[in-house]
This record gives sequence, C-alpha cells and structure tokens, in this order.
Amino acid sequence: MSEYTEAGRPPDGVADSTAPGKTASKGLAKGRLGLLASVVLGISTIAPVYTLTGALGPTVREVGAHLPAVFIVGFLPMLLVALGYRELNAAEPDSGTSFTWSARAFGPMIGWIGGWGLVVATTIVLSNLAGVAVDFFYLFLAQISGEQSLAGLADNLLINITTCCVFIALAVWICCRGMGTTMTVQYALVALQLMVLIGFAFAAFGETTAPPPLAFDLSWFNPFGVESFSAFAAGLSLSIFIFWGWDVCLTVSEESIGSEQVPGKAATWTVVLILCLYLLTGIATLQFAGISEEGLGLGNPRIQENVFAHLAGPVMGPLAILMSIAVLASTAASLQSTFVSPARTLLAMGYYGAVPQRFARVCPRSQTPRYATICAGVAAAVFYVTMRTLSENVLADTITALGMMICFYYSLTAFACVWYFRHSLFSSLRHLLMRGLCPLVGGVILSVIFVRTAIDSASPDFGSGSHVGGLGLVFVIAAIISVLGIVLMVLSRLRAPAFFLGATLQQQATLQLRD
Repeated sequence: MSEYTEAGRPPDGVADSTAPGKTASKGLAKGRLGLLASVVLGISTIAPVYTLTGALGPTVREVGAHLPAVFIVGFLPMLLVALGYRELNAAEPDSGTSFTWSARAFGPMIGWIGGWGLVVATTIVLSNLAGVAVDFFYLFLAQISGEQSLAGLADNLLINITTCCVFIALAVWICCRGMGTTMTVQYALVALQLMVLIGFAFAAFGETTAPPPLAFDLSWFNPFGVESFSAFAAGLSLSIFIFWGWDVCLTVSEESIGSEQVPGKAATWTVVLILCLYLLTGIATLQFAGISEEGLGLGNPRIQENVFAHLAGPVMGPLAILMSIAVLASTAASLQSTFVSPARTLLAMGYYGAVPQRFARVCPRSQTPRYATICAGVAAAVFYVTMRTLSENVLADTITALGMMICFYYSLTAFACVWYFRHSLFSSLRHLLMRGLCPLVGGVILSVIFVRTAIDSASPDFGSGSHVGGLGLVFVIAAIISVLGIVLMVLSRLRAPAFFLGATLQQQATLQLRD
C-alpha cells in the first residue's frame, strides 16, 4: 500500500519508479491476467447482448438496412485508437491509462480532465447498467413464475431504486474480493451470453417473418447509401457507444502477465471479436425481422426499445427465456467489470496526487483499490437515485450525453499518443503508422463526432425533447459535467499543487521508445 506526504506527492522511491523503462508499483496484484482473461474482461465490459438489445432498433431507425455499414465505420476509429493505446501501454503500462498518458503528453491539467472524462463516463454507465439489470431481473422472475405482474415491479420507484442499489453493492463486493473472484464470475457470465447470442443469430438465419423478409444485400455494407449525413452521424454515434469498454484491457495492464504487450493485444482482439459478433447478429436480425414499422420489423418503435425481448420468442421458441437470462447475465457481468476502470483510474490519480491520497489505498489482502471501488459504487448509486427520481427522461438524456464523453477521452488519448511519440514517428514505417497515422485518424474521427453531437444536442428537440432555456437537455447535462470537472480540478490544485506543478508525474515523454 502506497504512502504519501501531506502534499500528495509519492515518496522518492515511488517517484523514481517512473523513470525510463520502469513501471511504478501501486500495490496491485501482478501477473493475474493472461490474454484470454483480458479479452473476456473487455467483452464483459462492452456487454454485447445488453448493448445490442438497446442499440439495434435506434440504429436501424437512423440508417435503415445499412446497419452493418455503420457497425464497420464505428469500428474503424475504435481500432485505430486501440492501436494508439497499445503503443502507449508498451511504453508505460499504467492503470491510469488516459489520465497518465495525457498528463505525460500535454501536462497535468489536460491529464486531469482526461481522467475526469473516463471516471464520469464509467459512473454513468454503471448506473445505467444497474437500472437495466433491475428491469430484466423482474422480467426473468415473471417468466419463470408465470406471474406477469412481477415484471411491473420494476416500474415501482422504491422497489426499482432499492434493487438497483443492491445490485451495485453486490458488484462492489465481488470487485473488492480481488481479481481472482472477479474473473471466476466473468468467465461464466460471458460464456453464457455469447452462447445465447450466437444461438439466436443462427436460429434467426433459419427463420423468417412477414411482411416482408429481407434478402441479404451487399448494399447493406455501403455507408454512402444512408439518406443524409445527419442520419449517418446519429447512427455512427450510437455505433461508437456499443464498442465502448475495450480500454479496460489496458486499465488492468499492471495486473497482467506481460504487462507491456498482452493488454494491447487483448484490446485489439476484443474490438475485432465484438465487430464479428455484431455483424453476425445484425445481419441475422435484419434478414429475420426486416425494417418495417409494423409487426416485428426493426422500424417499429415498440420493437426498438428492446429488440431481443420482442424477437426472442419468434426466433428461439420455448428457449426464449435464455435470452432474458443472457441479457441479465450481460448487464450483471458488465456492472461488475466496469467498476475496474474508474477504481483503477482513481487509484492512479490518487497515487500521483491528482486527487486525495485516500484513493491510492490498496487492500493488502485482495490487492484491489477497495476505497476507490466503494466510492465509484456510491457515486453510481447516488447518480441513479437522483436521475431516476427526477425523471426517466433525464436519465435517458444523460446516457445520450455519455457518447460525447467517450469520444472526448478516447480522442484525447489518441492525440496524446501522436504527441508523446512525435520524436520517433519517422524512425520507421511501423512507428509512423502505429504511433502517428492510425491514432491521429482515429482521434480526428471521434473529435468530429464529438463536435457534431455537441452542436446537435443544443437543439431542444435532441434526445428526449426535454430542454432548459431553449437548449437541449443533453447539451446542458454535458456542459454541467464539464464545468463540474473544471471546478474540481481547480480545487484539487489548490489542495495539493504538487501534481499540477509536475512534481509527481513528469510532463515530458522520458520513457524508452522501443522499436
């Protein structure tokens, strides 16, 4: 467990560990995760079953049958950014990821804001995951008991909030027991959801609905076939969200076997496998249901809210209950694994003195950042209770604002990679591509999506249609989160200026640049 001075600066022995070619030890367990475990953790955080059941419909609403094209285009910036993450991790494996690398490249203040973006994004996702888990938990109880009234319990505000807080508490408890317990649960939950999702896809290929089923068409893969750029941008924004979460593979780099290479490979494999899974399921669902606004068509607003809940019965027959179990497993697995990112980011921020030193505490027995994990859980619970009590529209718009935060901290880290390695970019063709061109293009694409979404969200008609003073609620929420982050950063600088003066984390890129 790390010790700190009152100024929030690590002792000299810790500071020296950030010298070239070395990784500072924060007390986390070493060598607990191999390539397979890291990929499983990445897939779990993305939660493919949960994301698809909520994203397939809205994406089809925006781009029609060009769903596969949008999946591929949304995948490309993620892959390009992931390559940049891999290069940064090879040079400096650090649980702080975006926070640490952005601070190294652009200075402490930019790094702090990058860390804030990651922590807020994951906190919002945690609250939403817990809320979805509540809905499917009571739906599952209704299905196995035959008492359909049980599904309505999720609409009771008190029951909903209480159950949600219990789920969050259970996830925190499992995470605090250590990475070994976490992965035991993850292997089972991820295997279950993948088997059900792949089974659903193959079953859908063998069935059809009327009217009318869609025949497979290569034009589905043409992004230029989308009616307008606005529709394409909206669909792409949704596509970005469904790939989010792979960076957890880098967050656990200090706990991985071969921490300089394995996490980067795991992140790349995760996004590629997820793309294949999405294309398989998306194409199968399009062929089965079509895009009609009637019946089981994906254009039907009633279907769009929860695609798998409506299509599981017609596709899987008596095995439809497996889909409810899979969605519940997906949300439960992601709820647990998503805690890894904010907890370890806060650990790194505390370790370097960017936030109070309490966040750097690591439990000696489980070797996990217990305090940071509990704080992340409390924040997620408070956020959910507040938003759910105010309005479901507020909660929904907050999730929409999440896309902007994801684009922000991913693009920031991509640009940090380019700037960090600027002196070695032209030393080889590989360096030019992996450290320069790929992360730069990925960062630019995500930045364009961020700006476009920010502009569109200012409209009072954006999202749920709620607005404040003529500005869309999504824009207002994003602005409040940004201002809050700046205020907290200023307070942190006044409390413990050492980090912001460069005393605890050198600003210059001093690490060895490996060939």
